[in-house]
Amino acid sequence: MTNRDTASFRAATLDQPLALDSGRALAGVEIAYETYGTLNAARDNAVLVFHALTGDQFVASTHPVTGKPGWWERMVGPGRPIDTERYHVICANVLGSCMGSTGPASMAADGQRHAMRFPVITVRDMVRAQVALLDHLGIGVLHAVVGGSMGGMQALCFAANWPQRTARVLAVATTARHSAQNIAFHEVGRQAIMADPAWNGGDYYGGASPDKGLSVARMAAHITYLSEAGLTEKFGRRLQARGDGQPGAKSFGFDADFQVESYLRHQGISFTDRFDANSYLYITRAMDYFDLAEEAGGRLADAFAAAGNTRFCLVSFDTDWLYTTADMREVVHALNAVAAPVSFVELSAPYGHDSFLLDVPALDRVVRGFIG
Repeated sequence: MTNRDTASFRAATLDQPLALDSGRALAGVEIAYETYGTLNAARDNAVLVFHALTGDQFVASTHPVTGKPGWWERMVGPGRPIDTERYHVICANVLGSCMGSTGPASMAADGQRHAMRFPVITVRDMVRAQVALLDHLGIGVLHAVVGGSMGGMQALCFAANWPQRTARVLAVATTARHSAQNIAFHEVGRQAIMADPAWNGGDYYGGASPDKGLSVARMAAHITYLSEAGLTEKFGRRLQARGDGQPGAKSFGFDADFQVESYLRHQGISFTDRFDANSYLYITRAMDYFDLAEEAGGRLADAFAAAGNTRFCLVSFDTDWLYTTADMREVVHALNAVAAPVSFVELSAPYGHDSFLLDVPALDRVVRGFIG
């Protein structure tokens, strides 16, 4: 491997083609990553943080596109629950994404963008690429792997497939497989993107991007990240005057729209500045395909058969209806079946699925206590 530094990110290029679950191999893979804190002489204080669907490697540093703080800056840093004065924290942009790691927007061997020629990828492929990154960095066994939402899927996948590579697994607000409802919401988003004329079968690079479709996809997904109580408390049925120049109630002859409508439009529009539509298609499909039980022949406990010496901590939230406490308990029961040491807690928070990203002091205490 070689390292490459740019103004926005640094990346490692894999020396060998990356074997994928599809049976294909992807050559010249780049994995963009950020590190925080110092790796100790024994090289045993590394913590690998996996990001969620729309996240990236900038877990605790300013985002080069948006200028906003890192997505988990409240959790990772000096004196924070994942203390960078004690631990060397690594966060990599997943395979298939668009912040430096190889994905649909990357150049193929013929000098053209991969676009929809990019191979089908799985969550295990994403983790496999990050294991290769660890090998490049000379890190054998991690102190811990940590992730929420899709990041939690990666953490569980890491434990199931590379249990000897980590001492601890912290999975928050996640699941071992998607429900039909999860898949349905993702399909609405994918169809919104593909219905945008600018998508052009995925060949839009160098021209107009399918921002309208991607914006609607983000709006639909964002609803699933929130709770009904949180939406009601924050917005209720309150109206606000139009004035942002965006389509909405005024286009139907009204001068005001609901605050929640404006909020969702803002979420959608701002998302298009930092994410690639084709990446959204590939990553949501990878999440939908994720099923640890199926990978183990149909029995979830068998997925963790080799993880008996790994410590687990699982966290759910009482208002999360995307990945429910019942989903998390299913994983706990599977770990119990193989006598893996596991602790589990359901936390109360009003924010729905997004609770793992927001100010929930109880989560801070859990993370700090488990990471040690």
